[in-house]
Amino acid sequence: MQQRRGSHSVYALQVHLVFITKYRRKVLRGEVQERCRDLIRQSCDALDVRILKGVVSSDHIHLHLSYPSKVAVSELVRRIKGRSARKLLLEYPSLKKRYPGGHLWGIGYGAWSTGAITDEMVNEYLEHHRHGEGPNGTENFILE
Repeated sequence: MQQRRGSHSVYALQVHLVFITKYRRKVLRGEVQERCRDLIRQSCDALDVRILKGVVSSDHIHLHLSYPSKVAVSELVRRIKGRSARKLLLEYPSLKKRYPGGHLWGIGYGAWSTGAITDEMVNEYLEHHRHGEGPNGTENFILE
């Protein structure tokens, strides 16, 4: 676990996040799935959050993140889910039809610090989602 530095702090904060699409619908496929990954990357970059490993499955997202001490996990999730839902629903009318209320993601999320388990255990768990080379290549953020 690599330590990061802020202007007045040293930290090594990592979290494993999981959240689902509303009604667990399998809507994250193809172009939508790739766009979702790009939007999550953009949100993380804006908050100085590093994606250590991630998986975009058809109905849920797994993220193993390293985040700065100035960002609360709840704020991080709010920004990732909010921006990605807003953009995806605007860009893909088929999603807007399936989610007329404008809510792409299910309420809530799971968050576990990786201090109780090793990084290798989390990465191994997420790695089992990789199937051959496919569109992922050597990506750390996998499309399932």
